[in-house]
Amino acid sequence: MGYDLNDKLVVAVSSRALFDLEEENRVFEEKGIDAYYRYQLESESKPLHRGTGYRLVENLLRINSCFDPDKRQVEVMILSKNNAATSLRIINAINEAELDIVRSAWTSGTDISNYLHAFKVDLFLSADEKDVLKAIESGIAAAKILPSGKDISAKGGEQVKIAFDGDAVLFGEESELIYKEHGLEAFLEHEIRNKDNPLAMGPFAKFLLTVAKVQAKFPTERSPIRTALVTARSAPAHERVIKTLNVWGVRIDEAFFLGGSDKYEILEAFGADIFFDDQDVHLDLSSSVVPSAKVLSKSIMEYEKKQG
Repeated sequence: MGYDLNDKLVVAVSSRALFDLEEENRVFEEKGIDAYYRYQLESESKPLHRGTGYRLVENLLRINSCFDPDKRQVEVMILSKNNAATSLRIINAINEAELDIVRSAWTSGTDISNYLHAFKVDLFLSADEKDVLKAIESGIAAAKILPSGKDISAKGGEQVKIAFDGDAVLFGEESELIYKEHGLEAFLEHEIRNKDNPLAMGPFAKFLLTVAKVQAKFPTERSPIRTALVTARSAPAHERVIKTLNVWGVRIDEAFFLGGSDKYEILEAFGADIFFDDQDVHLDLSSSVVPSAKVLSKSIMEYEKKQG
């Protein structure tokens, strides 16, 4: 019988999410695919520096040490549009770092989203905006990994710490669009009127539910994963959020309702291994202190484009 990925937390990362390949990407953008392939083949033995997603991956894989080898809870795989020949440099870097990653797929430019469901992926991290959008359209939690302003990949503690924004990330985008189109007063009125109606599930709701299943295998005080909600909402709009999470049966370990104040200092104090948000105004600051990734929404992107 084959190895069953259905009951695991499966995270797929692109090679650029795991390692710093920005110079290689510049070769691709400026000189084309053939020059990029030559560069990678010629650089096969050159070491790679850690990318933004490295810290999350390393800490997630550590969870497996709590279980027997045949009862692993987390699987991480590389899903890349590189071809097999140029994959050797990435594989060498994984082996050098002693990351327990045994699965990889190299599609030679083929649409990665075709394979996400086949690998039972719960989370996909990539530096390619188009790949992220296609993954989200396929119903997979996906985010565009952001470069950090300094080396933050090596930090972290014993727990995996994952922080989420609320609207358009854990929850649907309806309320955020009301705020963007009609302002704060209309948003608050809408949320108060609907305080007993659960928010719709957003692109990362299923991922949070899967994380909660892993957490449930441990006593609360010994869970290897800690989650945080870090949202610009404040009273009284926070009531609907709390009731929604209760309806979902999900425990968020820490919740911060910031009323529009900056998030980055809270995220740094929390020690997030990754922070998911949909707004650049927060991510521009957060990415300088914790690994951060942007959750893309076509509706919000189209609205912002109309606004110029």
